[in-house]
Amino acid sequence: MKAIRIAEYGGSETLVLGDVDAPEPGEGEALIKIAYAGVNFIDVYMRSGLFKKLDTYPNKPPFTPGMEGAGTVEAVGPGVYTVAVGDTVAYCLEVGSYAELAVVPAWKLVRVPDGVPLDIATALQLQGMTAHYLTHSLFPLAEGHTCLIHAGAGGMGQLAIQLAKMRGAEVIVTVGSEEKAEIARQRGADHAILYRDMDFADAVL
Repeated sequence: MKAIRIAEYGGSETLVLGDVDAPEPGEGEALIKIAYAGVNFIDVYMRSGLFKKLDTYPNKPPFTPGMEGAGTVEAVGPGVYTVAVGDTVAYCLEVGSYAELAVVPAWKLVRVPDGVPLDIATALQLQGMTAHYLTHSLFPLAEGHTCLIHAGAGGMGQLAIQLAKMRGAEVIVTVGSEEKAEIARQRGADHAILYRDMDFADAVL
């Protein structure tokens, strides 16, 4: 199968498309035919070597990067009962989505509802779950709360704005330009602070 591989840490030039053996699912795993792979900052950190001492996610060269993806279940290993061949699924926090096929623990897979495009389902995994736990679990926002979201025009920032507003919170964001401030406002931000023009702490307080 085709996969993008990293043979050594470095810049984007280390990403090389090549042929590798197709993986097979083991106990509790599913084989996914990848339709979309997400691109996130954690992929850049792994490629550059910044996370080379991180044991949580294997990233010692050579390896196939990519921490989120979506596609179709091609096969399942022993003990898998939550998904079946043919299911459309998405996942995150498993290295190896920059490939035609990826093996993923079945417990990390979520079925994609009918009508949800796979590219959207992919993009909602890592950033969407991060935005959700920040607004719903780490500190459950509610009406009367005010929250500050940095990088409000970024992918996670835009999702966090919308989730915070759904919870009834007042939302303040920091952004680097007026264009980005407008993006944040379109997502529902109540106030946008241009951090290059003013100290955000003074502006908030």
